[in-house]
Amino acid sequence: MKKVLAFDIDQTLNVAKTPIPDEIADLLNQCLDHFEICPISGQKFDQFLIQIVNRLTERGTTSKQLAHLHLFVAQGTQYYRYENDDWKQVYNYPLTDEQVKKISETIERAARELGYWEEDKLTEGDEIIENRLSQVTFSALGQKAGTEAKYAWDPDCKKREKIVARAKELAPEFDYEIGGTTSINAITPGMNKVFGMTHLLEELKVEKEDILYFGDMTQPGGNDYPVVQMGIDTITVRNHEDTAYALRGILGVI
Repeated sequence: MKKVLAFDIDQTLNVAKTPIPDEIADLLNQCLDHFEICPISGQKFDQFLIQIVNRLTERGTTSKQLAHLHLFVAQGTQYYRYENDDWKQVYNYPLTDEQVKKISETIERAARELGYWEEDKLTEGDEIIENRLSQVTFSALGQKAGTEAKYAWDPDCKKREKIVARAKELAPEFDYEIGGTTSINAITPGMNKVFGMTHLLEELKVEKEDILYFGDMTQPGGNDYPVVQMGIDTITVRNHEDTAYALRGILGVI
């Protein structure tokens, strides 16, 4: 029997950039009684709280259950766990200021050259490139854009594949991964979900065979693909409905 259920967030547990729906929250609450639950995503810590933790507590998650919830932020280059009724950062591996500057300039140049820098579509106070400490994230329409617009912008990932290819030409010392609906995560080599999942194994003192991972971007170049390459059992989903279906089956067997 698996000991750990690990999840990508956007498109896997929710509609991109929105709080997880009631059904997912209720299923995760049930899973917390049987498994260690480990969301791992390119998002910031604050977004983990907004999209997952707050929804779980609204649906009745207890402090005892939260002790089995592990937040692997920014692809697992930051890790938070619940101790003494609060979230504690266990580790963080940030980029240097010089790396953040180089990545930001590179992605902006690549997007501008290709005609995909759409600053005019941003809502007030939003930004296309965001420093997430241990990674830099390009979000073509910003973080605050509507879900419909995000889904429509690059459904086949072709725009982002072109941006990634050009960015790799300009700054090959960094890695670039496609995630979510409009995002590209830029990192130093090795600081992807392999890094996060390796630390998950160490922190939770489990083996690869103890983990079941859920993700929607498991194809080569997707930000879930490194987990597949590690040999961790993976379920590819299209959306949170697929994830809910699988979780109902797992809980049914238990």
